[in-house]
Amino acid sequence: MSNVGFFALLYRMKYISRWGLMRNSKRENISEHSLETAIIAHGLAVMRNKRFGGNVNPEKVALLAMFHDASETITGDLPTPVKYFNPDISKSYKQVERVAIEKLLTMLPDDMREEYRDILIPDESDEAMILVKVADKLSALLKCIEEESAGNGEFVLAKNATIKAIEEMNVPEAQEFIKEFLPSYKLTLDELIN
Repeated sequence: MSNVGFFALLYRMKYISRWGLMRNSKRENISEHSLETAIIAHGLAVMRNKRFGGNVNPEKVALLAMFHDASETITGDLPTPVKYFNPDISKSYKQVERVAIEKLLTMLPDDMREEYRDILIPDESDEAMILVKVADKLSALLKCIEEESAGNGEFVLAKNATIKAIEEMNVPEAQEFIKEFLPSYKLTLDELIN
């Protein structure tokens, strides 16, 4: 029998913790991070189309975001400071991710493989992937803010670095999201509903 464990392996995304080298007041896994990133990415795509004259498919953007960390079911989540410590490590890690993705693709039946190839190996320069990348950073920023709000000073430097990275991406939808939606993340449930 061929190995068709693609979906079973992705089901395990909930067991892969993020922010592994940092003290967390609440653990975050790549499954919940991927969903949050997809929700934000979809919103950014809608914003691009409605406010910035774009023509990007929000559903495609959300789908790419859902799968953007799928390789981590094999590699685990390498902490950002390690992943980008120097160009050699970054290049090597990209190669490891590619091998992991190719392995994931072999875990699909032949007739489904090509459909998922474009999702797991998207064009990084594509407008949709740019929105996914900035949504990924916005999700990280929200995690930093959540931790800081819980009194965890461990995330202050990460928050500042993430804000800087978002600014350097120069994606106007990201700045709009921060200005318009970020303040509501600091509200209590009662404040949000009332």
